[in-house]
Amino acid sequence: MNQHVPSGGAEASSNQIASTHARLLGGKLQDLATGFYPPAAQKTLRRFSAGETARLLGITEARLRQLPFDRLTPDLEVGPAGRRYFTLAEINVLRRHLHEIDRVGRGYLPHRDPAKGEHLQVIALTNFKGGSAKTTHTAGLAHYLALHGYRVLAIDADPQASLSTLLGTRQDDSGPTIYDAVRYGEGQRPLRSVIRSTYFAGLDLAPANLELEEFEFYAPLMSTAERRKTAGPPFFARLPVALESVAADYDVVVIDCPPRLGYFAISALCAATATLITVHPQMIDLASMRQFLTMMSDLMETVQEEGAPPPSQDWFRYLITRYDPQSVPQTSVVGMLQDLFGAYVLPKAMLQTPAVSTSGLVGQTIYETPLGKDRSDEVSRATYRRALDALDDVNREIEILIRRAWGRA
Repeated sequence: MNQHVPSGGAEASSNQIASTHARLLGGKLQDLATGFYPPAAQKTLRRFSAGETARLLGITEARLRQLPFDRLTPDLEVGPAGRRYFTLAEINVLRRHLHEIDRVGRGYLPHRDPAKGEHLQVIALTNFKGGSAKTTHTAGLAHYLALHGYRVLAIDADPQASLSTLLGTRQDDSGPTIYDAVRYGEGQRPLRSVIRSTYFAGLDLAPANLELEEFEFYAPLMSTAERRKTAGPPFFARLPVALESVAADYDVVVIDCPPRLGYFAISALCAATATLITVHPQMIDLASMRQFLTMMSDLMETVQEEGAPPPSQDWFRYLITRYDPQSVPQTSVVGMLQDLFGAYVLPKAMLQTPAVSTSGLVGQTIYETPLGKDRSDEVSRATYRRALDALDDVNREIEILIRRAWGRA
């Protein structure tokens, strides 16, 4: 125990200081949150221009104008000069219509077909170190897939609940969370009762909160030989079992894992059909990643000895994040990773750009930021456009991996 006594007079103990600062910071964060999202407010998604809608549907604007809007989208917003603006729900209506009248197999509706062996894709995004844009990209990937017609479930596996907040869950929300679906004891709920719709059509969320930390306490207690007889599925199987109950409702599940390899993170990795490791291209981050990879390998072998099935993943990739292509050291690190791991490193990277930071300040991803008018703030429309194109490039590569796992071209 540290017996050091400050020589400059009495000062509050560290736990008192921490408590006071937590209270002060909590109050300030609540004020900021209230400014962005008043107590009665619900997060909403912007409308999309005709050009954006055509790109999302994979058709020309001329083809879009030929669709029967009066019948399909009677409440469509029409702005000045007759410009049409679509909600994501309306885009999905148009997508279904195009799929129904499709005669050449374009596949406007990308839903998986279990009858063809197209299994649920469960993507675990993980890293041992904070600051790698893991949560940002989890949300961005979920948004991209939903915008392109996939049925997506996002699972927040991090007690910090940053993904939950980013997807519209308020910090004072008292509803059920993912912990309720995997917990031990009588309070367990079906996963379906935990999942909630979001403001993003086609994207559902199983949120988290600090209570998820309890799983790290109870999992080892309930893993003793005696208690396992009545505890139900072992800790590593609890999330996979929960997901089985809702698999038919979704095409893709994205899991935002915590920045550590605890019991619930291992359960998420056991549930995954694919692993995406976010990497910030700096040497100190690589040293941390090496430790993470070693520990992940050792722990997964250990849980297999305890009865977990051998990993059978469709793909495993590294995603370079917060990349500045003008930085010589970062470019060298990326080149080294590509030399070492080859195709395991996604060719496209998430760029370091003020557009991502500015969107994050207001709790958004790039996909939520309006691009239809010139901006007067410090980030130009062109900067947002470049950031959006770069993020699309990354997510398109991931979409290709998903489709290949289903045996699609």
